[in-house]
Amino acid sequence: MQILRKLLFPFSILYGIIVWFRNKFFDWGILTSASYDFPVITVGNLSMGGTGKSPMIEYLIGLLHHNYPIATLSRGYKRKTKGFLLLNVASDAKDVGDEPLQFKNKFPKVLVAVDENRQNGIKNLRSLEQPPQIILLDDAYQHRKVKAGFSILLTAYGDLYSKDMILPAGNLRETTSGAHRADVIIVTKCDLDISKEEKRKIKTSLAIKSHQKLFFTGIHYENFFTNGVQQIPLQLMENFSLVTGIAKPQPLVNHLKENVLDFEHFAYPDHHLFTEKELQELRSLSLIVTTEKDFMRLKEHLPHEKLFYLPIKTVFLEDQEVFDKEVMSFVAQA
Repeated sequence: MQILRKLLFPFSILYGIIVWFRNKFFDWGILTSASYDFPVITVGNLSMGGTGKSPMIEYLIGLLHHNYPIATLSRGYKRKTKGFLLLNVASDAKDVGDEPLQFKNKFPKVLVAVDENRQNGIKNLRSLEQPPQIILLDDAYQHRKVKAGFSILLTAYGDLYSKDMILPAGNLRETTSGAHRADVIIVTKCDLDISKEEKRKIKTSLAIKSHQKLFFTGIHYENFFTNGVQQIPLQLMENFSLVTGIAKPQPLVNHLKENVLDFEHFAYPDHHLFTEKELQELRSLSLIVTTEKDFMRLKEHLPHEKLFYLPIKTVFLEDQEVFDKEVMSFVAQA
């Protein structure tokens, strides 16, 4: 792997130069960004994925939706459709993407839309008879044609962007200098008992700017599996297969092993669209546990009684009130 990275490094330099100039063209006004007179919040990352964007979007929905009409806007990664679509709970993941469908199923009264053109998506959402007052942009940190009023940048503990390289030698979409655009940087998937010294080292590594605030979050796993109707306590789940199609399944694998659960793991690429042959193979399994995102893609194809997922949510290790205040202050002033 290290040899391959070295061979690809010259291409990373070329790609980095191209991306750097693109960002500078936006900074200099040669390429233009659309700004808005209502709150637009973006959640994204510098890496290719696996930083926990979906749980963070859900956290923001939970924080805001009781007091404001809000909407989420995603591109609908790997969907088979194009253009603007407004979701309902009966939407198909192949048409709208798994993560947006997850948002809609969890928060059915919240507007959830997909559009690869974020400007067009925002325009369509604001043209609705009952438009949202706040729009949350999912995975739009590099979509600079929209200038969000508040930017949240995520980086995963143990896989910090400051220790990575740009594509194709590494996993970064842009150089680490792009982190300066963020108002808030959140280190996700931290050990819940992470030390103050480790936090200090991470802050130094990330080179946090004076205008930025740094937070640390972890993953809270529920103590049950569910299929939306039935719940099974973790300790009572036996003889199941774990099926994942996410970027970094290892934290989930480790958590299940820590609970002394015995299972076989079938790992697929992130946002994997299962073929009919693969679905037939999965149907032969007695019991399947998956992630909530994968559940959205599999629930229409597998028997309801044999497919379950483990719910998770983002938890702040400290300063949750400070983060909430940052978001609410922006919303109030926008």
